[in-house]
Amino acid sequence: MQSIRKSGLAALSLVALGACTAMAAGTYSQADLPPPIQVPAGNAVAWETVGTGDITYECKAKENMKDQTEWVFAGPKAVLKDRQGRQVGTYYGPPATWEANDGSKLTGTQVAVAPAGAGNLPYQLVRANPVVGSGALTGVTHIQRVALKGGVAPQAACAAGQRTTVPYQADYIFWKAG
Repeated sequence: MQSIRKSGLAALSLVALGACTAMAAGTYSQADLPPPIQVPAGNAVAWETVGTGDITYECKAKENMKDQTEWVFAGPKAVLKDRQGRQVGTYYGPPATWEANDGSKLTGTQVAVAPAGAGNLPYQLVRANPVVGSGALTGVTHIQRVALKGGVAPQAACAAGQRTTVPYQADYIFWKAG
């Protein structure tokens, strides 16, 4: 039993080491992502960021049941950091806007979403609109939201006009034609 645990730990260590090596080499695999949010062939990773912040929700009357209310997405506000933990930009909206510290910024059009687990915002694929300014975001074609933690609307009842924020974290992967 002890040798099984040791060999299991050794295998786990090799997998972890391989993952770190792949990350350090700048590779990013879409293999484990749902097909609808995979970036089309012919694109390559240009920038990897980790966004941490809040999603704001506002309580509004339901569309077809005006006597009932629900939490409705009002917008994001997050800090974007590189893989070393340095702030490299911000993400805010509406409209959803990614802005690099160098002043380049873009908005996008949602192409697809897919479930990312209970309590998490969905995976998302966005087609980038033309960039404003020049810099890190120049030439970006797509943005993926992956590695999600939190961010979903509260389950609690609400009163019309009430606002709340929910913390979340996500990786934003920026792709360019390659």
